[in-house]
Amino acid sequence: MLSGMQNPRQAAAQLLNFALILSTAFMMWKGLSVIADSPSPIVVVLSGSMEPAFQRGDLLALWNRNLFRETDVGEIVVYNVEGKDIPIVHRIVRKFGTGPHAKILTKGDNNPSDDTSLYAHGQDFLERKAIIGSVVGFVPFVGYVTIMLSEHPWLKTVMLGLMGLMVVLQRE
Repeated sequence: MLSGMQNPRQAAAQLLNFALILSTAFMMWKGLSVIADSPSPIVVVLSGSMEPAFQRGDLLALWNRNLFRETDVGEIVVYNVEGKDIPIVHRIVRKFGTGPHAKILTKGDNNPSDDTSLYAHGQDFLERKAIIGSVVGFVPFVGYVTIMLSEHPWLKTVMLGLMGLMVVLQRE
C-alpha cells in the first residue's frame, strides 16, 4: 500500500473523531442553554451601539436571571424583536410594573434615543418574554471571528476546507 494513503479503518476513525468533536460542542451549547435558561447563552456584539460598555466583537455571556429576581433598570439585556433575526444588546432605561408583563424600555448607551424604533410595528415597550438573557460577563474582541465569517462568507468555505484538510492529514 502507498504510504500517503490511509486504510478505510483510519479514515473511519478520523471521521468519527470529527463527528465526536462536533457533537460535543453541540451538547456543551445545549447544556449551557439549559443552565443559563436562555436559547442563546453566548452572543457577539455586532454594532457600536453599546460603546463604551461593550465594543463590536465582544463575546457576551448571558443568564436569564428573572427566575431568581426581577430585571432592573440599568441592567444590560439581550432581546429579540418579532420579525427580526438578530438579537439586540441594550440597557434597560425604564420599567413599568413587575413580573412577566412588566413594560420595559431599552436604549443603546451610544444611541441618541431609546429603542422604540427597533421594536415591532406598533410596539412601544418590550415584555419580559422578549428578553433572552442578562449580560453576566464578557470576553473582549473574541467574537470578531463570527463577525468576519458573517461579513465575508467565503471565509466559511476556507475554514471548512482547512478543517477537512487537517482531519485528512492527521496521523494517529
